[in-house]
Amino acid sequence: MPARRRGAPAVGSRGRRRSRSLVWSSAPLPCGSPAPFGARSDLAVFPFGLLPVECQVHVLSFLTEVEKCTAALVCRSWSRLVRTGKLWRVADFTRRGVTLLGMESMLVSIREFERWKAWVHQYAHHLASRGASLLVLRASFNLGDQENRWVEFLSEFLESVHCRDLSELGLNWTFTQLEPLGVCLQAEHEYSSHQESLTKMEQVSNFQALLRKLLQNCPRVTTMRLHFDWSQTSLSLLSRFQHLCVLELKYFWVFKGVSPSTMQTLTRSLHNLKSLTLHVLVPLRDLGISYCLESRSLEFLDVSPSRGLVFSCLDLPALRELRAKKVLRGITLDCRIRLEIQSQWPCLYQILRNGTPQLEVLNSERLLPSWREQGYQELTAALEQSCYCLQHSDSWLW
Repeated sequence: MPARRRGAPAVGSRGRRRSRSLVWSSAPLPCGSPAPFGARSDLAVFPFGLLPVECQVHVLSFLTEVEKCTAALVCRSWSRLVRTGKLWRVADFTRRGVTLLGMESMLVSIREFERWKAWVHQYAHHLASRGASLLVLRASFNLGDQENRWVEFLSEFLESVHCRDLSELGLNWTFTQLEPLGVCLQAEHEYSSHQESLTKMEQVSNFQALLRKLLQNCPRVTTMRLHFDWSQTSLSLLSRFQHLCVLELKYFWVFKGVSPSTMQTLTRSLHNLKSLTLHVLVPLRDLGISYCLESRSLEFLDVSPSRGLVFSCLDLPALRELRAKKVLRGITLDCRIRLEIQSQWPCLYQILRNGTPQLEVLNSERLLPSWREQGYQELTAALEQSCYCLQHSDSWLW
C-alpha cells in the first residue's frame, strides 16, 4: 500500500467529518446581501447582515464603548448601526480619573487637568453625535466652579442627548474629579470663611438649577445617588421625582444640620421609595434631637454612614432590613447632661417592635421569628451596635 503524501487529507469517516466542519466568521456583509455559501465546500460565513436590524443592534450592545468604536470602522453598514442611540445607554464621566477607593477628587498638574477636561468635552460630543439614548448618568463636577462652568456643561449635555428614559443618576456636585494643583493652592490662600460660604451658596443654587433641568428632561429617574443640602427648595424639587425607588443622600456641608420635619417630609412624599441610604452628621449644637420616619413603601433603610442620628419613632410597615451604627463622637460631657440627653430617647428595640412589623434583618443579622416577644444574645449584640439609649450603652458620648 503506497504511503500517504504529507499534507493530503485523511481518508475515512474522521476525514469526512473534518471536511464538513463550519468556520464561523464575523466578517461584515452588506445589508441584504446573501451569504457566500458555496464559495468553498468546507466554509460558511454567518450572515450577520441578513439579521433584522433589532437583532444586529442587540448583538452589538454586548460590546464595550471602545469595541463599539472599533466596530464602526469595519464598514459603512456597521458604522450606521453603531450610531444607533440605543447602543449608547451609559454616560460615565467618572470612569477616567480618580481610581483610588475612598477619594472624591485628586489634585493634578494643570496640564493633566486640561487633558482630562478636553476628554470630558470630547466624550460628551461623542455621545451627542451618536444620538445617545441614556439610561445611566454618572458625573462628579464642582457646580460652584465659576471658571469651568460645569453646571452649564451638564445642562447643555442633557439637551444634546436623549435622556427621557434616564433611570439612574449618580452625581457628586461638590467636587470635580480632578482639580488643578496650582489653582487650588491659590484659592486656599485667598479664600476667607465668608468667601467659602458664598461658594457653598453658589453650589446649592446651581444644584437646584440642575435639579429643575433633570425634572424637565429626565422625570422618570428611579435611582439617585447624590450629595444633598437639605434646604426646603432642594427638598421640594427632589420630592417631585415620584418614580424614585432607590435614593442615597450624602453629606453636603457637615456643619449644616437637618431638621426632623425635613427628613420626615422627604420619606412621606416619595410614595414609591423602596431603598433609602442616609449620610447625616448631626452637629453638636443639635445633640439631643431625634427623628421620625414614615413611609408606606420603604423596604430597606441604611443609616450606618450617619453620625448622631437617633430615631424616636419609625412608621415603616414594609421595612425588611435596617442598618444602623452607633459611632463614637469623641465628646466629653458632664454626667448629668449626658444622662439628661439619653433619657429622652426610647430604646431602638421598642421602636422596631412598634413600627416595623415586617422587619427581618438588623445589621446583617437575620432576626428570629420570636424577636418581638423575647430578646436573645445576637439581638442584644446588634442593638448595642446601633441603639443610643441608656440600657445598651452610654459610651458613644465619650
